[in-house]
Amino acid sequence: MTTSSQAQAQAEAAARAPGPVVVLGAGLAGARLAARLGPDALLIGEEPHAPYNRVLLTDVLAGRLGAEVIALPAPGRYHRTRAVRIDRAERVVLCEDGSRVPYGTLVLATGANPVLPPLRGLFAPGDRELPEGVHAFRTLDDCLALSAAARPGCRAVVIGGGLLGVCAARALAGRGAHVVLAQQGDRLMERQLDPAASELVRRHLTGLGVEVHTECRVRGVGRDGGRVTSVELADGYVLETDLTVLACGVRPRTGLARAAGLDVRRGVVVDDALRTSDPRVHAIGDCAEHAGRVPCLAAPALDQADALAAALTAPGSARPYAGTRALTRLTLPDAEAPLDLAAFGETEPRPDDDVLRLADATRGTYRKVVVRGDRLVGGVLLGDLAAVGALARAWEADEPLPDDGAPPLHLLTHDGGH
Repeated sequence: MTTSSQAQAQAEAAARAPGPVVVLGAGLAGARLAARLGPDALLIGEEPHAPYNRVLLTDVLAGRLGAEVIALPAPGRYHRTRAVRIDRAERVVLCEDGSRVPYGTLVLATGANPVLPPLRGLFAPGDRELPEGVHAFRTLDDCLALSAAARPGCRAVVIGGGLLGVCAARALAGRGAHVVLAQQGDRLMERQLDPAASELVRRHLTGLGVEVHTECRVRGVGRDGGRVTSVELADGYVLETDLTVLACGVRPRTGLARAAGLDVRRGVVVDDALRTSDPRVHAIGDCAEHAGRVPCLAAPALDQADALAAALTAPGSARPYAGTRALTRLTLPDAEAPLDLAAFGETEPRPDDDVLRLADATRGTYRKVVVRGDRLVGGVLLGDLAAVGALARAWEADEPLPDDGAPPLHLLTHDGGH
C-alpha cells in the first residue's frame, strides 16, 4: 500500500525525470522562467513579436514608450509557433508548424485571453474575429492597432471601468481622442479601490475630457458595412464611435490543459510545488489556479516563475509556493495632471475593523488603511505614494502592529513611522 508520503516522493521523482524543460507561453511568467533556467529550457511563444513586458502596454498606447523599449531579454532557446496539442503519454508537444517537441518537464504559461462580452451585433454568424473598429487590449498587436486608430479628434468608447479600462481611456484621451468610458459596476476600479478613491479617479478622468458612465450596461453595437460605428446602451441611448475598446477582464487560457486531461477549474489547478495533476507538467502565471485563486496579475506570475525555477534547479532547497500578496500600483505621468495610485489587500473594512483616512481635496490626495485587530489588512493611496513602501512592507510581513494604546496614525505618514 502506498502512503501519502511515498506518493509525494514518487511525484517529486517523476517531476525530476531527465529530459528538456519546455515552456509554453512567452508572456511575463514564461519568459521569466526561461531566463532563470537559461539554455536548459526551450520557450515556445505564438505571438509574432519577441517576448515583451505586457505591464507597459499602456505606456506604448499613450505614446510614452516605443514597442521596442518594452522587449524582454532574449531567451536562450526560443521557438515561435503555436502549440496545438499535448501528448502526455509520449511526453511530446505538437505544434502548428508540424514540429514535435519532446519534454521531460512541461510548463504551461499560456496566460489569459480577453473576455469578449456577449454584445448584440459584435459577431456575424460564423465569424470569430472582432469586426473592424473593435479592439481588445491584451497583446502588443492590439496596442499597435489601437495606436494607429487613435487619431486626434476621433470618437472612442471604452467598455469596462477596471484597471485596464481606466488605463486605456487615459491613454486615448492623451492622444486627443474624445473618450466615453462605460462601466457596468457602480464605480471605477471596484476590485482595487474604495468609493472615495474611485471618485478621485473619476474626477481625474473627467478633468482630461473623458466622459465616464457608471452603472451603465452596453447592449450591442451597430455596423456600417463590416465596421462598428455605434455602441448601444441598455437604456437605448446610442453612442457614435470610431473605435471601441473591450476592457472587460481576462479569462485563463486552459484549452491545451483541458484537452490533455489535466485538472482544470477556473485555471489549471496546481499545488504548492506548482505541479498540475500530472507531476511532469507545471503551470504558472495567468493560466494557473493555486489555492483556489487565479489573480491574473504580474506579481504572482513573476513569483511563481521564480519559485518554479528554484524547484527545477535546486529541488532539495526550494520552498513551496505559498501565494503572493499583490499590490496594484498605477502611475500615469502627465505634465499637468499626473495620476498615481496604489492599492493592496482588503480596502473595504468589516464591521469591527479600524479605518484610518487622510484626505486633501485641494491636492487631490487620499490615504486609507484598514486595521483588523493588530494587523494591517489593506489600504489605498492616491495622489501621494510616499508612504506606500512602508505600508506594503507592514502588510506583507503580516506581523502585529506596535501597541501603544493610540491609533496607528504613523501608518499614514510619509515614511510609515520609520
